[in-house]
Amino acid sequence: MPARSVSFRFHGELNDFLSPQRRNTRFPHTAGETDTIKHIVESLGVPHTEVESVAVNGLARSASERLLEGDSVDVFPHAMPVLVEQPRFVVDGHLGRLAAYLRMLGFDSWYDRLADDPLLATVASREGRVLLTRDVGLLKRREVEHGYCVRSDKPHDQLREVATRFALSSRFTPFRRCMECNGPLRAVPKQEVADQLPPHTRQTKTEFSRCLACGKIYWRGSHYARMLERIKELSGQR
Repeated sequence: MPARSVSFRFHGELNDFLSPQRRNTRFPHTAGETDTIKHIVESLGVPHTEVESVAVNGLARSASERLLEGDSVDVFPHAMPVLVEQPRFVVDGHLGRLAAYLRMLGFDSWYDRLADDPLLATVASREGRVLLTRDVGLLKRREVEHGYCVRSDKPHDQLREVATRFALSSRFTPFRRCMECNGPLRAVPKQEVADQLPPHTRQTKTEFSRCLACGKIYWRGSHYARMLERIKELSGQR
């Protein structure tokens, strides 16, 4: 069967991934005889994790189907916000600050600075986590079911972006996870950790938590007030 002339239009934020001349307009495309809609969409730059649905000639279709001559395809993004029953994340190695901030807010966030793409994709698939990355190619890996391409390159903006997309503000449980290793925190009496504290902290602080995984000790220092302000801002309390 010969190649077929078809047309595509991408809607909403999916235009972020297209070349400028293809944004917010219908454009022609030549589909190979074995090309699925998913294959074509990703070849045009849009990872499957960003797509909620496709329509062909106005009718809903599966992205695994192939096209016929003259077909007109519309590709739609996820409705906002994307609701995840139990938000758990895998965070790309280039987004370390974002991983720490998500942990600060209480979200289970797997992060390894040295993890390669196959490992990130495997963990996301095996554990049912949402993969967060700025690497579009990583999101196109077949085994990645849930993922999001983070647009901003600034950590605070990245956090706001992810919190908005997944409606996280009502699920914040701050200061319950270790920002270093993702382990759970447990309140500990001062005498249990006193010999591990800096002298000034030992003299001035009374409340402490310790990570059950790595042993890191936390207390309410000057950083605590800054974090609270960030949490209030994200929660819409400012």
